[in-house]
Amino acid sequence: MDSVKNVHYRTCPLCEATCGLEIHTVNGEVTHIEGDKQDPFSKGYLCPKGFSLKELHHDPDRIREPMVRKGSEWFTVSYEEAFKEVRKGLRGVIEKHGRDAVGVYLGNPNVHNLSGMLYLPIFLRALGSRNQYSASSVDQIPKQLAAEFMYGSDFSIPIPDIDRTHYFLVIGANPLVSNGSLMTAPNMRGRLKSLQERGGRLVVVDPVRTATAKLANEHHFIKPGTDGYFLFSILHTLFDEGLTKASHLAEHVNGLSEVKELAKDFPPEKMATVCGLDSETIRSIARDLSSATCAAVYGRMGTCTQAFGTVNSWLIDVINCVTGNLDREGGVMFTTPATGGKTSKKGYRFDRFRSRVSGRPEVLGELPVSCLSEEMDTPGEGQIKAFVTVAGNPILSTPNSKRLQSALEDLDFMVSVDCYLNETTRKANVILPAPTPLERSHYDLSFYQLSVRNISHYSPPVFEKKEGQLDEWEILLNLAELVGEEEPDQDGVTKLDNATIHYLIKKDIKNGRSPIYGRNPKEIAKALEGQTGPERMLDYMLRSGPYGDHFKQQEGLSLKKLKENPHGMDLGALKPRIPEVLLTHTGKIELAPKFIVEDVTRLKEEASGSGGMLLIGRRNLRSNNSWMHNLPVLMKGKDRCTLWLHPTDGEKLNIQDGELAEVQSEVGRLEVIVELTNDIMPGVGSIPHGYGHELNGMKMGVAKENKGVNTNVLSDEKKLDAVSGTAVLNGIPITVSKTKSGSEEHGAVRTESI
Repeated sequence: MDSVKNVHYRTCPLCEATCGLEIHTVNGEVTHIEGDKQDPFSKGYLCPKGFSLKELHHDPDRIREPMVRKGSEWFTVSYEEAFKEVRKGLRGVIEKHGRDAVGVYLGNPNVHNLSGMLYLPIFLRALGSRNQYSASSVDQIPKQLAAEFMYGSDFSIPIPDIDRTHYFLVIGANPLVSNGSLMTAPNMRGRLKSLQERGGRLVVVDPVRTATAKLANEHHFIKPGTDGYFLFSILHTLFDEGLTKASHLAEHVNGLSEVKELAKDFPPEKMATVCGLDSETIRSIARDLSSATCAAVYGRMGTCTQAFGTVNSWLIDVINCVTGNLDREGGVMFTTPATGGKTSKKGYRFDRFRSRVSGRPEVLGELPVSCLSEEMDTPGEGQIKAFVTVAGNPILSTPNSKRLQSALEDLDFMVSVDCYLNETTRKANVILPAPTPLERSHYDLSFYQLSVRNISHYSPPVFEKKEGQLDEWEILLNLAELVGEEEPDQDGVTKLDNATIHYLIKKDIKNGRSPIYGRNPKEIAKALEGQTGPERMLDYMLRSGPYGDHFKQQEGLSLKKLKENPHGMDLGALKPRIPEVLLTHTGKIELAPKFIVEDVTRLKEEASGSGGMLLIGRRNLRSNNSWMHNLPVLMKGKDRCTLWLHPTDGEKLNIQDGELAEVQSEVGRLEVIVELTNDIMPGVGSIPHGYGHELNGMKMGVAKENKGVNTNVLSDEKKLDAVSGTAVLNGIPITVSKTKSGSEEHGAVRTESI
């Protein structure tokens, strides 16, 4: 029998870069993956994660059928049996304790998933619980909240126009490894080298000499957790030396004078001892930002996951604005996504309700994940009794994870939509398996809103799902039905899917800013006939978006057109979008949002030059999710879960390279192998996130062989950014000491809470 060989083109869904893939298959098996040289965005570039899709698809540990747990034993069941268990478990809790007694945690992979982005909101609305949490409040909510306050939408985040800028200041970010992060940009190394080749400068401020810092023209160490003082001293210098561009966007800005007044209290000469940079270096960076032909300031994970994450995110945008680099070529700009983005506004999504135990405000429709453990283990009305996870592993990824691990033991019911039996899902009563990325269609709804170019690329499935297997959108609509008051309907999924598309159409034809405003809804619905599920929703969003045909007899973007262009479509460079993009209540950029300005007082009060060792995280190009540790191709090489220390700290502590050290914080301790390196600032330790694969009951063989340590046993859920509620994961006070055990081959030998 002749072999059936095929070549498929799609985008990689494993990080924000959206690299194009060329996937070769023979008789239903992946044989080879390489970068798609015809992809107009990535142009053949591909990081190691892209190759791992082959191993992910064929991983023997991956769950392929629904499973139900009885005691400690797991049994394979039909979807019908699994959904019956879910209905009984969730409805039982809702009827006894109310809807808020069901908590939901959404993991990072959902934003890389077309089904998740389109259909999770339907399930969440049907559930009606306030106890909604996600990975966003672990790492990026401060950035989104600042955008919500300043521009009126959490996804109106100004993106560095990296391909045209002449001066790029990077703070607490490592784009060579992340390929952006809230800045979708494949092949950042190539892009940054192009910046330097055209005479531009790359300057990095970070406690670690990262891969990006090693490429930079300048790198400056900064004490973890002090970015706000550095940024404010930059702002102070700009005003103090008359370096601002006052006329830029002047008619569209509120609050400039208030920001100028706030900056007076942060002169570089006072802030230098706080953040660890000398005052002349700070002033020099400010002058260079102002004098550059065009410049962009960019901060990410390191600036968000600290005590002043929202203030930091806000200050970065303020600096970009007052230097004249907001909404201009070569500065920071707003993407014009093909699926439209937000075009209407109903007030700020902040503090519309509060958490039950500690009274933390809601942020962008969810509660901070720092509240999750206490909402589970603190008795009282509204206590979480049932839990739903979708593509998440909060036991490893959330603060003070030992407390959450304990809290999960006492739940009445738990269901997980996942493809792995991991540290969290092993506690579920039911697991509903998700298809692999190669078995579902793909379109990056989120990251094309954050891209350095306007890009559109649809990926059809490489493989058909096996008979009877459900896609995520079908699972999510079934879950939406199961939590309803009525008994599930045989045609319930179809009815919900149809109702959703009709709801979207009716909403847009009433929106004066929509291209289909005032149109006949039946006419729009008729044009979408013959499609269902994510494809129908995506086609609608493309056709009613800024590049679409708007359901008229004209050329324009549609799903059909994307299918005719399998390598994707480049819709052009970023363009100025102010005031069009602004959705604030005033229609202007709010440079001095009330909730952020009020937190500046706390920043001033906590300014200190005191010492003590601090812990930060780090990221590797081969890993950004814990499940990636189960893919052999990504785990090759030496053990990467080590504690980085500067040699001077090793000497002080009498710890040699390769020896075992005990690391202790206020809430936990662990033992980990030390790696001495000059690439980290003295007084700082660094451990990567996502490890700690030593728990019983999980089925991830490769991960268990590379268990590492769970750095989140050291993070305290009560130490957080006061505005957004984001837990402090960088700048954690620690003590480090040599253990009596000596060296160990595989990282942690002990982790515990205090």
